[in-house]
Amino acid sequence: MVTEITEPARQTPERPGRVDVPAPTAWPIVLAFGIALLFAGLLTSISVSIFGAILAVGGSIGWFREVLPHEKHESIAVSETLAPAATSRSRIQRVSWLSGELARARLPLEIYPVSAGIKGGLAGGVVMAVLAATYGLASGHGIWYPINLLSAGFFPDRTSVAQIAAFSWDAFSIAVVIHLICSLVVGLLYGATLPMFPRRPILLGGLIAPVLWSGLLHSVLDVLNPVLNQRIDWFWFVLSQVGFGLVAGSIVSRQERVRTWQYLPFAIRAGIEAQGAVDEENGEDKAR
Repeated sequence: MVTEITEPARQTPERPGRVDVPAPTAWPIVLAFGIALLFAGLLTSISVSIFGAILAVGGSIGWFREVLPHEKHESIAVSETLAPAATSRSRIQRVSWLSGELARARLPLEIYPVSAGIKGGLAGGVVMAVLAATYGLASGHGIWYPINLLSAGFFPDRTSVAQIAAFSWDAFSIAVVIHLICSLVVGLLYGATLPMFPRRPILLGGLIAPVLWSGLLHSVLDVLNPVLNQRIDWFWFVLSQVGFGLVAGSIVSRQERVRTWQYLPFAIRAGIEAQGAVDEENGEDKAR
């Protein structure tokens, strides 16, 4: 009968008082980082994917050599004396969930309502449209040129400057829908993220965030809208994004915040009635 040894580490007779454990290795981290770069290159550049593939292959080979054909171990000393557990508290301190104090808080404690994101997105969208129309007039193509560029991906046959600069109801309607949806979505994101950065919300919403998503769009715009990618003026595009961010961030940050439900008992947050969840001050049932 074969006896299976399940302990991961055993004391050996040749080295009493010591134990063999698996040797530490950094190759799994290299492999994970390489895989992350491999997929990140799909949104940025092929060179990032190539570098990630090299790291992934190198991490795999290095990790395999650590465990094959024999797993590497290191010997550490074993102390036979167990340290006694001690505490300075004379009694157990319990958390009273009816006291209203937070035992474990999730940040932020306060958030902006959905209406704040809608207001900020609509206001920022108006400013962006004004800046885009200003670019059309400054470039000499007219105010309809930047609007039609936004919906140019839906009309592949309209590629000349004259066709894009001419007014058309179908291109105008699609561009308005795209602009409105994007403005509302980004406005809601501002409402969700700005409470996490309470010190400088305008810096995040007006400068950092527009620059970040402008760089992301620069990488994928050739796939989303090739006509726009060929004719876009990136200076005016980034300027309009910054204008949107400044206005939307300012509108959202001026709205009144509302507290999250995490300070309430679980019974109320779960929408159920819990017998015994009684407020000690006024004797009312908190779960009602």
